[in-house]
Amino acid sequence: MKIKSESGFTVVDISIAVVILFIFISLIAILSYNFNSSSKEVELKSKAMNLAINEIEQIKGKTIEELESESSSYTDKKEIQKGFTREVIITDYSEINSEKKANIVKKVTVKIKYKFKKQIEEIELSTIVSKEN
Repeated sequence: MKIKSESGFTVVDISIAVVILFIFISLIAILSYNFNSSSKEVELKSKAMNLAINEIEQIKGKTIEELESESSSYTDKKEIQKGFTREVIITDYSEINSEKKANIVKKVTVKIKYKFKKQIEEIELSTIVSKEN
């Protein structure tokens, strides 16, 4: 009785190796995509936060007279950088609390909007500017 030598690879061995290799490569690709996506999201959010902080700092450098406009509620929208839109909302505090006098305190809200993964994300910061006596 002659026993056949089992040297070399069979088609089944090669198929199993290819499937395992495919699974590991797919797993690495998915992890890499998720890592890059998370990094991009954090980068965009950080840039939007910096833009909002810069806008708030510029507004805090102005007096309340410079912030006053024809109406008691003012909104300004514009694109400040490619992909980032700024919206500044200046509201007289008397509109928020009717017991307060007009043109003494203003609430300034800065909204920075940007697009990430086909959704619009938004960062919002607010501050108060008051009239100096």
